[in-house]
Formats: sequence, C-alpha cells, structure tokens
Amino acid sequence: MVTADTFSPGFAPPQKDNDMALDPLLLLELMALGLMSGFLAGLLGIGGGMVMVPFLTLIMSTRGAAPDLAVKMAIATSMATIVFTSIASVRAHHKKGAVRWDIVRGLTPGIVLGSLVSSLGLFALLKGSYLAVFFGLFVGFSATQMFLDKKPKASRQMPEAGGKWIAGGLIGLLSGLVGAGGGFISVPFMAWCNVAMHNAVATSAALGFPIALANAMGYIVSGSQAQSLPPGSFGYIWLPALLVIAGCAVFMAPLGARVAHRLPVRQLKRIFASVLYLLAAYMLVKGVMSL
Repeated sequence: MVTADTFSPGFAPPQKDNDMALDPLLLLELMALGLMSGFLAGLLGIGGGMVMVPFLTLIMSTRGAAPDLAVKMAIATSMATIVFTSIASVRAHHKKGAVRWDIVRGLTPGIVLGSLVSSLGLFALLKGSYLAVFFGLFVGFSATQMFLDKKPKASRQMPEAGGKWIAGGLIGLLSGLVGAGGGFISVPFMAWCNVAMHNAVATSAALGFPIALANAMGYIVSGSQAQSLPPGSFGYIWLPALLVIAGCAVFMAPLGARVAHRLPVRQLKRIFASVLYLLAAYMLVKGVMSL
C-alpha cells in the first residue's frame, strides 16, 4: 500500500490536501501502464520495458524523486516486471509453435553473464542521466534499423555457439543498462540473421525471462546500499509498482501475442519502430535536461 507518508526525504510525496490518504491516481497510472506494457510485450516481444521505463520515470519524477534515482528505479522496476510478463507472453507464442528454443538455449548463457556484469557493476557506477541518454540514443538507433526494413543476405544465418555467447552477452549487457527485455536488440539481430519476424518476436519474448531474472538480482544487490530509497524498495526495485504493473500486464500479454500472429511482418516492424521512436525521444530529452 502506497501512502504519501511512506516516502523518505529523497523521495518527496505528491502534494495532496490529505497527505495520509491513498493516492488513487498513482494506482490508476500503474494499472494503465501494466495493461499497456503487457499488450506490447506480447505484440512486439520487447518485454514491455521500452514502455515502462519512460513512464515510470515520469511517474516517479512527478512525485518528487530526484532525477538520478527516478531513472535507476524505473529501469530496475521495469526489468523486474519482465520476469512475469515474459512468462505470460511466451506461453501464448509457444502455443503457436513460434518460439525458436534452439536460439534461446544458445543465447541464454551469454545473456546471464552480460546481465550480471551490467546490473552488478556498470548500472551502479553510471549516473541516471547518462543511462537516460544512452537509452534514448540506442533505442532510437534500433528503431531506425527496424523502420528501414533492410533485407539481410539470403545466406546469413545465426552464428555458431561462440558467436551466440558473444551476442547473448551484448544483449544482456545493454538490456541491463536500459531496463528492457532485450527485444530492441534481439529482434533486429535475429531478423538480420534471417529468422522470420514472427519467430524473432516469439523467441525474444522467451529470452526476456533470463535477461530479466539475472538483471533483477543484480539490481537488488547493487541497490542494497543506495541512499534515499522509498520504503517498499528492494534494492533499486520499487515493489508497489512491480506488484501493480505485473499483476495487470500478465493478463494483456497473451492478447498481444495473439494479435502479433495476425499482423503482416512489415506492419509489425513499423509498429515496433514507431513505439521506440516516441519513447527514445522522451528519455533523451529527460537525460539531457538533467545532466
């Protein structure tokens, strides 16, 4: 239960006439965010993090969180919710026979290592404003690659075991820095390797689980000594938001997955890119203004 008096000095409460009252607006915002991110997780295989991070940053900032802390907690909380949304999403995709489990097995070891390096080390060292700028730039680049819809060479295939470890490591590392399930990297990467788009989206949903789990564990450890965290925090993860968002998202992820299998590939790519452009722009502005 989140009340205004639960916030510490570094996380100022919203200004209400009754400071002891529950904030129903906050609950509605988190529920809407969960429903939206869950649908997009199933539709695009992005785990929902690309949506959650900007909106959680906005929600926490308007309630008095310092910019650096708001970005870090948004990233960590977003990643923790992906543990749950990825399960709901991948179940729906698996029923369609779309998940390439051979790719999941090949990329997962590198993903876990890269995620731990990111969440246990780099994340705690970097300022939140730098993370926001990196989020905006990298996601914007990924959206451009997807929007251009460049056709890969017909002979190009997924790399061998060593190459999958390296690719998985990069996916886990970058995902940990921006709080996303890796779809913004893994979907274009698999498409570049001639994996069919619907298979890439479904497989990305499955990859979201090891990415989210490894990174969430790292955020808990690296945030255990952080200052001015609001009560209800578990490391950098804000538990009230996690519970509300995850609870709503798991209901919408299967619907998004069903819709994904009815859309043409080109339209799916354009939707993916358009969503990423909007969110990248917000985080870039947010990061630059707080430098």
